[in-house]
Amino acid sequence: MTGLSISKQQACKIVLLNQFIGSSDNDINTTFDIINKLGYVQIDTISVVARAHHHTLWSRSANYLPEHLDLLQQSRQIFEYWSHAAAYLPMNDYRFCLPRMQEMSTKAVTWYPQAKKMTAHVLERIREEGPLQSKDFEQKAKNNSGWWDWKPAKQALELLFMQGKLMITERNNFQKVFDLTERVLPSNINTSFPSNEEYARYLIKRFLNSHGLGNEAEFGYLRNGMKVAIHRELKSYVEDGEIIPVSIEGKTYYTTNSHLELLNQRLPKRRVKILSPFDNLLIQRKRLSFLFDYDYQLECYVPQNKRRFGYFCLPLLWGDQFIGRLDAKADRQHKNLIVQNIFVEKKPLQLDRFKHELELSLQQFAEFNGCEQIEWRQPISFIHS
Repeated sequence: MTGLSISKQQACKIVLLNQFIGSSDNDINTTFDIINKLGYVQIDTISVVARAHHHTLWSRSANYLPEHLDLLQQSRQIFEYWSHAAAYLPMNDYRFCLPRMQEMSTKAVTWYPQAKKMTAHVLERIREEGPLQSKDFEQKAKNNSGWWDWKPAKQALELLFMQGKLMITERNNFQKVFDLTERVLPSNINTSFPSNEEYARYLIKRFLNSHGLGNEAEFGYLRNGMKVAIHRELKSYVEDGEIIPVSIEGKTYYTTNSHLELLNQRLPKRRVKILSPFDNLLIQRKRLSFLFDYDYQLECYVPQNKRRFGYFCLPLLWGDQFIGRLDAKADRQHKNLIVQNIFVEKKPLQLDRFKHELELSLQQFAEFNGCEQIEWRQPISFIHS
């Protein structure tokens, strides 16, 4: 048991003040600062509305411009690799991807046996021809029966990327362009392999920098084999007074003095934030449920007849509460944001103000998605108990 107890509401305040640094600037440095603060921004292909990486950044900087990511990648300030999923990461964190790259060098080859045979060919072509996309490996079949199966070459590109032998130098229309790592990685980047202790400390500090507080399981989320090292290094941090254990309804979490000082600040004026399902704030669903009392499931992976809310519902944050979800789709051809449903699960105390702020947020979200009008298919559904 810890000596200091905080409420869930206080914990959520720390998390939100830490996550949403708040900026109206549209300069590229602000975008980099957000990525560096979050530790990663998840990349996703689903484009029902703006893709997750753009959406996450827009949620924290209303004047964010999508071209910022391209420019930051081209200037080698960020790079693409794997966090818990495909993501943009600060280039200075590159060395902490080396453990996964090493793991992929020994394990991933069994996933793509055909790809293994293609790796030498793929590397040679990129070495000789320069950066290439997967489509550059398409060839006409000799028997004129159509295109040959280029899947092994595509898998080889992904395998070499996961092993750290290739990097993504840029994207053309969202398609990856691969080049040799030695031609992409800046020469001043530390590439020394981290010890287990270093890696554990990185995971702990990175998580606290992004989220403000966390528990042991959250620090090691989807990081195989790190449980013992995280426990040991966390104990050392606590003994040194650098990290402070706190109790939240009987559960032990960890934070720092600087994050506890956020409790002296006020939350910004209450707004409705429309978040991506892949937002850093949401990605650990058990944490989300415990701290915010919000159970969220992305239903695009659920059979249609079993969905409760919709294919790609977006979480709605009202002040310090997750209050509902939005089922929306951007009809880019007609420049309409289609509101298929809005579900409100916790009745707002100031209902009229909530509706007003929701309308403002929907208008901003429509503009962000390149839409000029909002098309309502259903009125707001209040499903709170």
